[in-house]
Amino acid sequence: MNYVNVKTIVFTAIFISLTIIFTHVFAIQTPFIRISFGFLPVALFSMLFGPIKGACMAALSDFLGCLIFSPGLYFPGFTVSAFLSGLIYGYFFYNKKITLTKIIFASTIIFILIDLFLNTLWLCTLYQKAAQAFFISRLIKGAIMLPIQFSIIYTVCKAVFHHKISSIMNIK
Repeated sequence: MNYVNVKTIVFTAIFISLTIIFTHVFAIQTPFIRISFGFLPVALFSMLFGPIKGACMAALSDFLGCLIFSPGLYFPGFTVSAFLSGLIYGYFFYNKKITLTKIIFASTIIFILIDLFLNTLWLCTLYQKAAQAFFISRLIKGAIMLPIQFSIIYTVCKAVFHHKISSIMNIK
């Protein structure tokens, strides 16, 4: 099977750039919480190219974003979290009808398993602080961001999938 072609490489580069920009440039960040829209390119790419390519793109975006914006502060745990996020989005969205229910399930699973537990574990490992302090602030952030995330992913994925990208993706 043809897993990698020029079109895939170009789209991967575009989505890596978008993920880095949405995660590091257009973000509000403290040492413990980041509010960004980096989830959107990962969800969209995973929807178009599948869970494995989506996971690899998300992990590569995390690695490159850390190299560019945080020299010396790279921690591989967050790359694992990014990889798993792409995998989950791809599992729920790739070659499937995009519904609000699937978006809610995927985003909620990512929030609980990755944002609340894994990323809290990584932060506790890095900063040797109590998990409870990280957990509560991340829970509040999630309660605010999850409904916004649901609506953004639903709106963008539905529009892009049905109108624009589906015709671009079929160009030979």
